[in-house]
Amino acid sequence: MVSKTVDLLKKELPLEQESVELCDDVVTGLVLVDIINGFCTVGAGNLAPLEPNQQISGMIDESAKLARVFCEKKWPIMAFLDSHRPDQHEHPYPSHCVAGTDESNLVPDLQWIEKEANVTIRRKDCYDGYIGSIERDGSNVFVDWVNTNKIKVLLVVGICTDICVLDFVCSTLSAKNRGFLGPLEDVVVYSCGCATFDFPDHIARNIKDSIAHPQELMHHVGLYMAKGRGAKIARKVSVGSMHEAAGC
Repeated sequence: MVSKTVDLLKKELPLEQESVELCDDVVTGLVLVDIINGFCTVGAGNLAPLEPNQQISGMIDESAKLARVFCEKKWPIMAFLDSHRPDQHEHPYPSHCVAGTDESNLVPDLQWIEKEANVTIRRKDCYDGYIGSIERDGSNVFVDWVNTNKIKVLLVVGICTDICVLDFVCSTLSAKNRGFLGPLEDVVVYSCGCATFDFPDHIARNIKDSIAHPQELMHHVGLYMAKGRGAKIARKVSVGSMHEAAGC
């Protein structure tokens, strides 16, 4: 039933994707959204997958591959890590990614980036990394990162496609349109570097305040909505003069 629905959705809401080449002479920043244990590692928390998941595993592999290339080139990277106080809840989701626990830490395949000089780590306590970058004095760590590095292109990967990734992309595009992100020209969402979770209806209907969340359908919706806000959706990414390629 779900596969038929997904097929119908893709027919009614076709998503045109493109190949994007990131050039050495155009400053590009990589944004990693919530690629942490609490969302990606089997059994790591209330919102972690219960069993190995191909879409999530593929997202980690593609994101780690891109992070390696960006670090080799010393291009800027910002990693958002979901981190909440124990008493802070995000309805309708259960407690997750509590600060100070391994849930809120990068997955093993990406922990190495914490030692890289070109990487900025930002722990956030809300869905949206743009909002989560606002400091008490009104400044914004993400905005400062874009402007300081004179970033013209953002490449976005992470989880969940239709929640934290989409919220961040929408806020960033709105801020760009308002002129808050002076040098920024394009936001690119790499579809193979994104993933979301799977929560079938037959399980959701038996849990109070829960709603079904079929993975493939919501992944498509997230990408479609991001494109509708003005992002480019890429199926393949080539990086720099050596044309290191990522794709699916």
